[in-house]
Amino acid sequence: MYRGDIPGYVVLKDGTVFSGFGFGAQGKVLGEVVFNTGMTGYQEITTDPSYHGQMVTFTYPMIGNYGAADHLLESGEAHSKAIIVREIKNTAWNLTCPEAWVDWLDARGIVGVAGIDTRALTRRIREHGAMTACVAAGPDLHVNELLASTQLFPSMDGLDLASAVTCRQPYEWSTEEAGVESRFRVVAFDYGMKRSILRNLAAVGCDTIVVPAHWTPEQVLALKPDGVFLSNGPGDPAAVGYAVDTIRGLLGKVPVFGICLGHQLLALAVGFATYKLKFGHRGINHPVRNYVTGRIEITSQNHGFAVEPPATVKDALARGAVVGEGGVAGLRAEDMMLQSDFGPVQVTHLNLNDGTVEGLQLTEIPAYTVQYHPEAGPGPHDSHYLFRQFVDVMQETGRPARAIS
Repeated sequence: MYRGDIPGYVVLKDGTVFSGFGFGAQGKVLGEVVFNTGMTGYQEITTDPSYHGQMVTFTYPMIGNYGAADHLLESGEAHSKAIIVREIKNTAWNLTCPEAWVDWLDARGIVGVAGIDTRALTRRIREHGAMTACVAAGPDLHVNELLASTQLFPSMDGLDLASAVTCRQPYEWSTEEAGVESRFRVVAFDYGMKRSILRNLAAVGCDTIVVPAHWTPEQVLALKPDGVFLSNGPGDPAAVGYAVDTIRGLLGKVPVFGICLGHQLLALAVGFATYKLKFGHRGINHPVRNYVTGRIEITSQNHGFAVEPPATVKDALARGAVVGEGGVAGLRAEDMMLQSDFGPVQVTHLNLNDGTVEGLQLTEIPAYTVQYHPEAGPGPHDSHYLFRQFVDVMQETGRPARAIS
């Protein structure tokens, strides 16, 4: 086991202190501390822009045991501000992952703290909610000073973080990456886009133009896309009003498919509300029921906000309805129809852990979303069909396929 001799601390805003040892870079970082239940995928998680501004606690006790590699990057940089683990490994024994994990973090300036009770930290977050924290590693640290800094740091509520992680200029991702024939042109909004999404779009024949989060409907439609994709991303969806306005200007003019933050933004665009979850959903084994097909999907998730559920779901949960394999007890798909500014909306998916909304579909115009990550980088492949569904929707609109010129 890798063991450092540099002191390390995790100091929560409520005054709780966890002490261990530092690894990776030395320093002090502040942000929201969250937990992820995945057993693998630590490099993909660290480079996922949806974690921008957050410190990630891994609930799996050993992290770093298979090394690191460029092909596992979900973006060009590490977005997690700090890494918190029980046991850290710095091995590189996997032939496909030639770089050691601690060395990889150190080279990118990521502060890590290991040797702490991550079960106790996770229970604290579950009981009291995701909260601001300070993660620090280095000599001459003073806990009281770290706590004072933590208590002055703002929460993530009301923060537009999509602006911080979006691309600055448009760029293209061709189907040549997947070795398949180009069938459709897709414009993808980068609110914190993961590379796995682009690979999955390419695999179903979509040439993709990735555009900045602040682009307007006029700029998008000028590219004559067959469809528009709304990506994942960090922060509070209610703070990204410019994206909500853009989506409203695109609905009904071109097929739209959104995930994660894109799901929340489309919900706001049609007149629904969002709210902050107590501790969020972050892991690669979250069960979701598709109420249209009746199937259950095991999904990859990473989000701290959610869409307000229909009254029928709220009432059922308030009555103590069981949430399990069959969904929320007593609810059917027809019980979850909503009226929006763009006509009827079907709530298509619910989370089987807590009944939160996991999918929406507009019934009169081609637009649908899911809260989870169908690209699953990392995670199970149960939801890859959603990319094929996007192609089917674009095909049904009758728009001619175009290659990027």
